[in-house]
Amino acid sequence: MERFFLQVYGCQMNVAEGESIRKILSSRGYSETTDMKNADAIILHTCCVRETAEEKIYGKIGEIKGLKRENPELIVGVTGCMAQKEGENLFKRAKHIDFALGPGEIGKIGRVIDDVKEHRKKFLGQDLKDYDAVPVATGKASIFVPIMTGCNNFCSYCIVPYTRGRERSREFDDVLADIQSAVQGGAKEVTLLGQNVNSYGKDLKSKDFSDLLSAADKVEGLCRLRFMTSHPKDLSDKLIDTMAASEHIAPHLHLPMQHASNRILKAMNRNYTKERYFSLIEKIRGKMPNISVTTDLIVGFPGETEEDFEELLKFLDIVKWDAAYTFIYSKRSGTPAAEMDEQVSEEVKRKRLSKLMDKENEISLASNRKFLGKVVSVLVEGESKEEKVYQGRTGENKLTLFERTDENPGDIVNVKITEAKTWHLKGERIR
Repeated sequence: MERFFLQVYGCQMNVAEGESIRKILSSRGYSETTDMKNADAIILHTCCVRETAEEKIYGKIGEIKGLKRENPELIVGVTGCMAQKEGENLFKRAKHIDFALGPGEIGKIGRVIDDVKEHRKKFLGQDLKDYDAVPVATGKASIFVPIMTGCNNFCSYCIVPYTRGRERSREFDDVLADIQSAVQGGAKEVTLLGQNVNSYGKDLKSKDFSDLLSAADKVEGLCRLRFMTSHPKDLSDKLIDTMAASEHIAPHLHLPMQHASNRILKAMNRNYTKERYFSLIEKIRGKMPNISVTTDLIVGFPGETEEDFEELLKFLDIVKWDAAYTFIYSKRSGTPAAEMDEQVSEEVKRKRLSKLMDKENEISLASNRKFLGKVVSVLVEGESKEEKVYQGRTGENKLTLFERTDENPGDIVNVKITEAKTWHLKGERIR
């Protein structure tokens, strides 16, 4: 039996696509190995949102060169966003690469590997139309189901519209069929994925994202329904009402804000103001008082002044996100922001990031302390880094640790919270 090695970089969408690659290759008789030296085919499913990710992947490609020299029959492929962005340049920089497939072409990976083996001819696939060809993985307690890909927003710092193309929604019934299949295969939790899930259905001109959530909420056997990522400009009252009225939609919303200075938001081309964003938060919490709200924040965007940064810090105290994923602005060639004047120095970026994280960590800890003494429902993921300790997540997406007894991954158990940390909760199993 031939073996493949797969390494996945980047976002949840890439993780879902990585599972699809596994499913395709397994169906063609391949088995997976965790050791590149034992592989007949090596696939890197890539991300290029940040320059550091791209550099790391080129480093990995360099490692593989020696393996290819030792075994000329080895098949080496690069898939995903970096394959879309770099294209022919991948073959020029690394002649040992046999094929490169953009996000819209990974459904062809089995046939491409066969063709490369037979004809020893390089293959480049960059068509972004063939989205539904990618199967959704099943057989796990928590499953990602992509519902759309691409983005029409063109945030000035973001490479995604250039690597994923315009927004393309999967057919409504196909998504529901995937959710039903996942649940029948043992999934307790399904996460719907898209670069901007709130835009789902705009190209279908029939049903929208709220309609999809309502239908998914009724799938028999589903315990939790999640989704990401949402764009604030497209978060509608209908969607908020749908969440509030649902039975299975998890009480968690990830709503990336990126910054709190209206001047910076305009330069980012985010198409909302901090006032509009805060009004959404108030509306969401008004309908769902116990909801957990998380966000993404960028520091060091071109032209960001100390005043802009202080405005962001002050906004943290106003909105009080449960958690914030914080990033230093990374220049990406081909985006408008990369050509902007007043690029912020790396030293200033690092100092601002440290200050932002300190502030948000205080707020996140205070948020987690609200769970002390409460009994929460936890979907068990498996072993944690601590010996004899399992981990899982609450509906609010709070990572929770507890001493293992007879639980198994996929079980839903009650845990009484006894300790609150910045990034997780600890508790004891309640029967």
